[in-house]
Amino acid sequence: MNPANLLSAARLAMTPPVVASIVAGNYRQALLLLAVAGATDGADGLLARRYGWQTRLGAYLDPIADKVLLAAVYLALGFAELLPWWLVTAVFTRDLAILCVAAAILLWTDFRNFRPSRWGKLSTTFQILTALAALAAPALDSRLLAAAKRLLIPAAGTCTVWSGLHYAWQIRRALSAGASRR
Repeated sequence: MNPANLLSAARLAMTPPVVASIVAGNYRQALLLLAVAGATDGADGLLARRYGWQTRLGAYLDPIADKVLLAAVYLALGFAELLPWWLVTAVFTRDLAILCVAAAILLWTDFRNFRPSRWGKLSTTFQILTALAALAAPALDSRLLAAAKRLLIPAAGTCTVWSGLHYAWQIRRALSAGASRR
């Protein structure tokens, strides 16, 4: 366990307090905790690359921490009625499908090359921006942020669905290529 992996583990551990803050209606606290958790995501990758702290554990822990945090935050934002359920369902279903398919591939194949796609990164960016706007608008009582949230919701939804389809296509292509080599 190195500092980069500890940051990923910290992000995972921060998920319950972020969710509890959202559900309790303490949006300022939730916003602050989510911002700190988001900072750990950038810091863990930077540290791992800079100091050669890349590990197998980190390769699995980082994306799992990201998925768990975002999925839980979206569920909490749905229950708090800060985001529409169709978007919550799209984000949660996509992330759950990615985790389940990755687990199945790890268990039943030799494939280990799970790289995030550009579409996945774009989707995650829009999901994070949307979650931050959904929390910031009531936390800061900002009409501008509320308007930004309304614009981000369809963008996040579109990117989420598109990236999910793109991941499915990539996985099918990679598994087909692997099967044809045998």
